[in-house]
Amino acid sequence: MWQALYEELRDRDFMVIAVAMDSRDGDPLPWIEAARPTYVTLIDRDHRLADLYHMVNVPQAVWIDERGRIVRPPEPAGAYEGFRAMNRTTREMPQEAAARTAQAKSKYVDAIRDWVLHGVESAYALDAERARAHVSVPSDDTVRAHAMFRLGQLLIRRGQGEEGDRWLREASRLHPESWCIWRQRAGVTEAGLAAQADFWARVDGLGSKRYYERVDMEGMP
Repeated sequence: MWQALYEELRDRDFMVIAVAMDSRDGDPLPWIEAARPTYVTLIDRDHRLADLYHMVNVPQAVWIDERGRIVRPPEPAGAYEGFRAMNRTTREMPQEAAARTAQAKSKYVDAIRDWVLHGVESAYALDAERARAHVSVPSDDTVRAHAMFRLGQLLIRRGQGEEGDRWLREASRLHPESWCIWRQRAGVTEAGLAAQADFWARVDGLGSKRYYERVDMEGMP
């Protein structure tokens, strides 16, 4: 999706910077190499981006204009939680959930196109006051959690895995909303995805609470 959008709009000075928030050595590399993106792709093993922008899940996007101003603060990047309705044995998704998932992606991509073409005149470009209203300020516990996460990663890289894991668990306890932090020590499938029983148990524990926050944009499910 991002490669196609970048190729379509790059002549209008549109840039994509993708950042994988993965801390396990080599985890994102096969995916990046298989996709062969021509836009900038980075790996943030210490989750500094999550700390700076208060991101708690992926995929999330931030729209930044040519002046360096945040036009839309972090929000799910066209993602919808239709996967929660998926049959976990057959991996089939009900038609309604699949349609809503496709609708969310299509609507978000169209909104980006509109912004690139119309700039500040776009209905999807938030002015400074509205953008500020969409920013959530991290709590003291969240700030401490990010520091603990970086400490845990440092210890793991130095071969002190048990001690590093202890700090990662404490970071997740202090910042339970962060799937980014929790996912780094979760069980993974053969494909490297954190989608084993512990993930589904955590998802089920949400109850009626959303996995992805609803994007404040007309037409988004």
